[in-house]
Amino acid sequence: MPHDADVDALIVGAGPVGLYAAYYAGFRGQSVALMDSLPEAGGQVSAMYPEKLLYDIAGFPAVRGRDLIAALTEQAGRFGPRYFLGEAACSVEYTDDGAPVVTTTSGTRVRARFVVVTGGIGTFTPRPLPALARYEGQGLAYFVPRPEDYRDKDVVIAGGGDSAFDWALTLRPIARSVALVHRREKFRAHEALVREVIGSDVTVITSAEIVAASGEGWIEAVDVLGKATREPTRLKAQAVVAALGFTADISALEAWGLEVADRRVPVGTTMATSLPRVYAAGDITEYPGKVRLIAVGFGEAATAVNNAVAALDPAEPLFPGHSSDVPPTMATPAA
Repeated sequence: MPHDADVDALIVGAGPVGLYAAYYAGFRGQSVALMDSLPEAGGQVSAMYPEKLLYDIAGFPAVRGRDLIAALTEQAGRFGPRYFLGEAACSVEYTDDGAPVVTTTSGTRVRARFVVVTGGIGTFTPRPLPALARYEGQGLAYFVPRPEDYRDKDVVIAGGGDSAFDWALTLRPIARSVALVHRREKFRAHEALVREVIGSDVTVITSAEIVAASGEGWIEAVDVLGKATREPTRLKAQAVVAALGFTADISALEAWGLEVADRRVPVGTTMATSLPRVYAAGDITEYPGKVRLIAVGFGEAATAVNNAVAALDPAEPLFPGHSSDVPPTMATPAA
């Protein structure tokens, strides 16, 4: 069975739990690949609330989402994982020796000794902004992986949730101007975020929608139409961020033949799923007493990896010892 990559551990989902699973698999001496349908690592944290402060991550009184992802990426990076980003895992087959081979939507095939699924809500894609569809990649974006790219630009943000307000606060000191457009009068974002944005120099336009854009090859302006007006208002813009939310889809995992119940994957105490050599960790899992926190997902990732390694090689201990007891050369490989 031909394949494009051959690793010990394939982590499907490059959010916080997936990144930690990649670190822990590397710590257990496994070669690792990470796969995610999003174009960057970080999952929902990077896509939806990179600037939000998280208060329930052990060891951090408060940490911004993007800083947490940067730290987890650095931690996993010690073991040189391969990344397959912008590629959804759409099917799984097994070789004659029982190894799973996962195929992506682009046709990439990755063979692994075991798989850990950490995609919290399955594949999720940004909701489109139909009026600006032709400007995707030409001024219209759904993520802001590099805020510095927006320096001295006029930016319009569409949306009324936490992500829209996070981006507004992030870009306000960098961009020349920031305007936020929401189709309703009330916002879905946290009240403190709303107050901070409204109290700043961000232009907030409610009960209105972006109905058109102009520009040859790149956005130069957008037209905003209010519900109570007949003529649109033109806003100068070289960048538009569509923070309109995401749609989640778990059908790819169902196509694998995984047991799925109420959009979750049931697991046992070892984090094993209904498929051989496939484990799961994080929000995607379901079992009695499940609590959906990033902190819980970290523990599940370590449990999944340790059990997978021990199941495939009985000579390997289930518990490898504490990282503080491992020689530095093993815990942190040389670059």
